[in-house]
Amino acid sequence: MFDKKLTLPNGVEIPQLALGTWLIDDSLVSDAVRSAISIGYRHIDTAQAYGNEAGVGKGVRESGIARQDIFVTSKVAAEHKDYNSAAEGIDETLLKTGLDYLDMMIIHSPQPWKYVNQSDDRFVEGNREAWRALEDAYRAGKLRAIGISNFLEGDIDSLWETAEIKPMVNQVLCHISNSPLSLIDFCTSKNILMEAYSPVAHGEALKNPVIADMAKKYGVSAAQLCIRFDIQLGMIVLPKTANPEHMRSNAEVDFIISDEDMQVLKDTRHIENYGEHSFFPVFGGKF
Repeated sequence: MFDKKLTLPNGVEIPQLALGTWLIDDSLVSDAVRSAISIGYRHIDTAQAYGNEAGVGKGVRESGIARQDIFVTSKVAAEHKDYNSAAEGIDETLLKTGLDYLDMMIIHSPQPWKYVNQSDDRFVEGNREAWRALEDAYRAGKLRAIGISNFLEGDIDSLWETAEIKPMVNQVLCHISNSPLSLIDFCTSKNILMEAYSPVAHGEALKNPVIADMAKKYGVSAAQLCIRFDIQLGMIVLPKTANPEHMRSNAEVDFIISDEDMQVLKDTRHIENYGEHSFFPVFGGKF
């Protein structure tokens, strides 16, 4: 079980490998969370938009592991672009999960989802107000860390100008063939840790012959190669699955990809079609 931890700018430790829970139904996610924790996962990622925070909280509470040993992240809904809705949403997440605090809360997107890929409006003031709500919740002890998701360089610069507490992470789409290397460098220069969601491109990376051949070379699965690639970029990685066998396999990533092969993977041709999930804004769609 890969159990390395990284340290956030405020000194809080965060497990580098997490269980992502996007598209896992609330009625099923508590079982998935308990399975992951029994396997050894200590970082669970959810969001208000996933509609499964209650089940995630139930799984954490019933895991048999001390609360302080499990890192739980959720996300402020992308539509909450004012102080009150963001603050109320944070309190609602705590109520739904049944947890006294969250280890981290992040703004899900700089734009409400219906505007992603459709508008040039980056909602600067709205993000500043949502961030102010996160700062206050952090100061109140409701959150141990705060961050952002899907923010580009300009979004971060705009937030940086007024943020009293600087963002600690930026969670973005990152997988072999679609790695935002310049954004990673930019965030690293600002001491923002990067998190990678959809590390296997929602399954599409598993169909790539370059990835398949490289995985054979290392004697691992394509999914394991994809997860290890993001780990070696220094990212916190959030593979999503409800299958315990996949959870175990995803955590067996202690091998090392050579520098030469990392470069080959960085140069791999971009996946342009995310299959049945292409309509999601995070994959370039418009909902």
